[in-house]
Amino acid sequence: MVAHDMMASGAIGRSFLPRIASFIVGCCAAGWALSAPLPDTIDWTAAQPDLSFLNQPERPAGKRGFVHAKGDALVFDDGSTARFWGANITAASLFQTDREAVKEQARRLSRLGFNLVRLHHHDSYWVQPNIFGTRSPSTRRIDPAMLDKLDWWVHCLKEEGIYVWVDLHVQRKLTADDGIPGFADMAKGQSAVDLKGFNYIDADIERAMQAFNEAYLTHTNPYTHLALKDDPAVAAVLITNENDLTHHYGNALLPNQKVGRHGQRYMDEAKAFAKAHDLPEDKVWKAWEYGPSKLFLNDLEQRFNARMISHLHAIGVKVPIATTSLWGWQAVSLPALTVGDVVDVHAYEEPGFLGRDPRKQGNAMHMAATAQVVGKPVTVTEWNMGKLDVPDRHELPLYVAATASHQGWDALMHYAYAQTPLQSAGFASIWHAFNDPSRLAVLPAAALLYRRHDVREATTDYEWSPTAAELFDAPIAPATSMPLRLAAEHGRLVTRMPAIVALPWLKSASAPQALSPAKAASAANDALASDTAELKRDWKRATFTVDTARTQLASGAIGGREIKLGDISVRLQTPRASVVVQSLDDKPIRESGRLLVSIATDASPAGEKDLPYSSEPVRGDIEIAATGLAVDAQQPGVQVREQQGRTLIVLNGKEVVHWLSLQRKTAVKR
Repeated sequence: MVAHDMMASGAIGRSFLPRIASFIVGCCAAGWALSAPLPDTIDWTAAQPDLSFLNQPERPAGKRGFVHAKGDALVFDDGSTARFWGANITAASLFQTDREAVKEQARRLSRLGFNLVRLHHHDSYWVQPNIFGTRSPSTRRIDPAMLDKLDWWVHCLKEEGIYVWVDLHVQRKLTADDGIPGFADMAKGQSAVDLKGFNYIDADIERAMQAFNEAYLTHTNPYTHLALKDDPAVAAVLITNENDLTHHYGNALLPNQKVGRHGQRYMDEAKAFAKAHDLPEDKVWKAWEYGPSKLFLNDLEQRFNARMISHLHAIGVKVPIATTSLWGWQAVSLPALTVGDVVDVHAYEEPGFLGRDPRKQGNAMHMAATAQVVGKPVTVTEWNMGKLDVPDRHELPLYVAATASHQGWDALMHYAYAQTPLQSAGFASIWHAFNDPSRLAVLPAAALLYRRHDVREATTDYEWSPTAAELFDAPIAPATSMPLRLAAEHGRLVTRMPAIVALPWLKSASAPQALSPAKAASAANDALASDTAELKRDWKRATFTVDTARTQLASGAIGGREIKLGDISVRLQTPRASVVVQSLDDKPIRESGRLLVSIATDASPAGEKDLPYSSEPVRGDIEIAATGLAVDAQQPGVQVREQQGRTLIVLNGKEVVHWLSLQRKTAVKR
């Protein structure tokens, strides 16, 4: 992710008062009672509920051996399936969190249900100090003190059964002291320049990146006594973050950019590619156009990645390698990504996603689904809403976790848990989930749903097999294709790459079985259920439900009506909320001896970035088809009683409640 608090704070301003005013008017018109928002402070050092039992068998992380890509799945050396629910820890969180707070946060992350952390923005120019120190004049030397801080994070996470995802390059800026020939042409008078794009055609930049990779990955961690390349607690590595030629950075090398030898090298490569494949020379170099240029850009990107992967293997990297990520909704970037062991995705959502009709509009999960290339695992190193000022951000973790489970994706990483020092409560930001009650209230529920496979994988696979013309000659993505959108919601969308003479490295892998064409999926009325019947999105009402034996939830605009699922009924007066009921002992909800109830609504900071948040209390009741249940600890604003052979939870709307833990006091009658 390239955005950060220093750069994006002006875009995070809240319009909470106008929004709540119009919201009140609407609710009154509908006859609903609305509770006033109340201060809502999340203890950033504690976690309730405690899901660390999920990680207990993994402690320390790596005990099952190294992670490998096997077909379209991730597996450990011992043959067991690897499935990761993760978060990004970034920037100042990495370098300015004190040692005890790191240990504390590693424990908290485990309690929240995470088993993977991506170490991100370690090298970014706006992070001070970063891995090169404080305002280092060069990126050629790693600062030992800063590396020690990363080593400590790895050690503490590993002890809690949490794996790490290692980024090699994020947002590093080259300086004159790095000694890259032609630096002045790239920098154009600036003291530093982002290397993205240039790395694909500059051997000196490539060698500098390889030197960093070797120093970073072969250094022995004094706490684990292992180098990253030898540590099975490392789940995967990423070569370069959000850095593709095919959709974003190809234009940086064009003649009109006047970047000296880099532009000339680009033009020479384009001319050679056109000649080798009998393509029109006047089309191949035009990065902004679809057609032959997209073939060339994919090939140029692939050649760099193949060399980088070869170097990583040579220095001893054993885990899956991702090249860069699919970001920006363009399937034309997919071919080069398949050179890696996994295909990685960044998926940022816009407000109102539950209410979008897939027959007319796409969402971020539709886009991510196209990355399921035949024979490749899918990882999502970044997912989130694009900004804080949205009332439905608590709905996204549940939608992502359920979708990923249904699609069979292998690793999900929320962006971000934090990028501020973690010895304090910090401030409000879309990049800080650690203190945001709206997201944090449901992130543990999402973790449990996903990691425990509560949602079954799709029983129908829909194949998208674009021709070369469809993939390269015009923009194509879920945003432009209704069949792709419907297939991604009903079943599992699988993409098969075309065989192309100009790209001999692009493999048209065979699917393990005959697949239905993507256009076979359809939707009727205003709702669509998954092929397993466990997931349902009603876009007319802007609601999403999950109905499985161990997890049942209702999310979105669920107020003012009764939502009935297999073992629960939800009747809220609060217009918009998320309610999740889950078994904690692996039994079905109606038989479980321990239940977790998670509740979330919108939350607004006191000012643009100031704590505390204010959340709207939930008013209504939740009915569970089970008896003999009682709350572990009484909470203000909550009554729990039995009624007609069911347990009724009544929320009076006068207190903010996020979690309820219920214990069975009597045996289940069979």
